[in-house]
Amino acid sequence: MKKHLLAIAVTALATGTVFAQANDTLAKIKSTGSVTLGVRESSGLGYTLGNGKYVGFHTEMGERILKDIQKQLGLTALEVKYQPVTSQNRIPLVQNGTVDIECGSTTNNTARQKDAAFAFTTYVEEVRIATRANSGITGIKDLNGKTIVTTTGTTSVQTLRKNKRADGLTFKEVMGKDHADSFLMLETGRADAFIMDGSILAANISKSKAPNDYKIVGEVLSVEPIACMMRKDDPAFKKAVDDSIVRQIKDGSLTKLYDKWFLQPIPPNNVKVGLPLSAATKDAWAHPNDKPMEAYEVK
Repeated sequence: MKKHLLAIAVTALATGTVFAQANDTLAKIKSTGSVTLGVRESSGLGYTLGNGKYVGFHTEMGERILKDIQKQLGLTALEVKYQPVTSQNRIPLVQNGTVDIECGSTTNNTARQKDAAFAFTTYVEEVRIATRANSGITGIKDLNGKTIVTTTGTTSVQTLRKNKRADGLTFKEVMGKDHADSFLMLETGRADAFIMDGSILAANISKSKAPNDYKIVGEVLSVEPIACMMRKDDPAFKKAVDDSIVRQIKDGSLTKLYDKWFLQPIPPNNVKVGLPLSAATKDAWAHPNDKPMEAYEVK
């Protein structure tokens, strides 16, 4: 009987530990010596070079965050596992514990804040229109009757429909399974315009076979704060992540990292993306915050 009770007690203790770690990512990292970073395969802020190699501004920033956490926890080593995520599965994979922190290209908005927590904003995105240079499309007004592509699980076309300058327009909407697939539709003529985050558009254009054949045109459709995403109700982990971001801002390393990935030639084609640091992103770094998209205003 005593052995039976002891077994129950041990099982309960182990189960309690699992439940505790579900909302205590630092404890989980310390006990396992590993952490899972959610990364993107074809985003402007992070992408893959193949063979399990993930790079980009947000990917490398996420790696630096995890190094700071390793130091905070006093770990001599920390295994970083990379989990590719998509626009559709990124939130569920954070919620179910598959991913500990996602540093892709996720917009912080009030709807998503019900499902996940967000770190301080590290990039302020502008949703734009990309098209072929010879398309004749210069802005929203030229999209009438056209085929528009965006990526499944994103909100770009909804943003367009809400824009008052789109009133009365009719257009066909098609969906790419990921950003690379969406750009391929533009590249092959199956779509006239690709509506997405400006950094994603610029990155896909820079990596294309003929970058000069494409251009980003027209009005800014929305302004969106991009941030790393974590599980809700884990304030200690969020603080550790935010502290690292503030450290990277203050010591200038985040600015250097931005320069590396947006203003210098990058792999695999050794081409510059060419997106200078925007005033909105500079302001977010000067005043670290986790405000949602709804707090921003399109001017």
